[in-house]
Amino acid sequence: MGTQDDLGLAVDFIETTGTVSFPMLWDPSFESWIHFGIQSQPSGVLLDRDGFVIDAWLGPIPEERVLETVSSLS
Repeated sequence: MGTQDDLGLAVDFIETTGTVSFPMLWDPSFESWIHFGIQSQPSGVLLDRDGFVIDAWLGPIPEERVLETVSSLS
């Protein structure tokens, strides 16, 4: 979810990196950051299907951790 810079830069990022494996959202209000307690980028929050936080981290996406967490939900 993008909040910093501007929407044009976010669109350029998506087009440049080919990010298509997950939806990219834009929140210029920072309300999402406040809601999830995010204080810097990069950060991540993993939600379950009902929108509850099941994991959160500061820094790049910890791929193994995310995969383990998701596989434990099934």
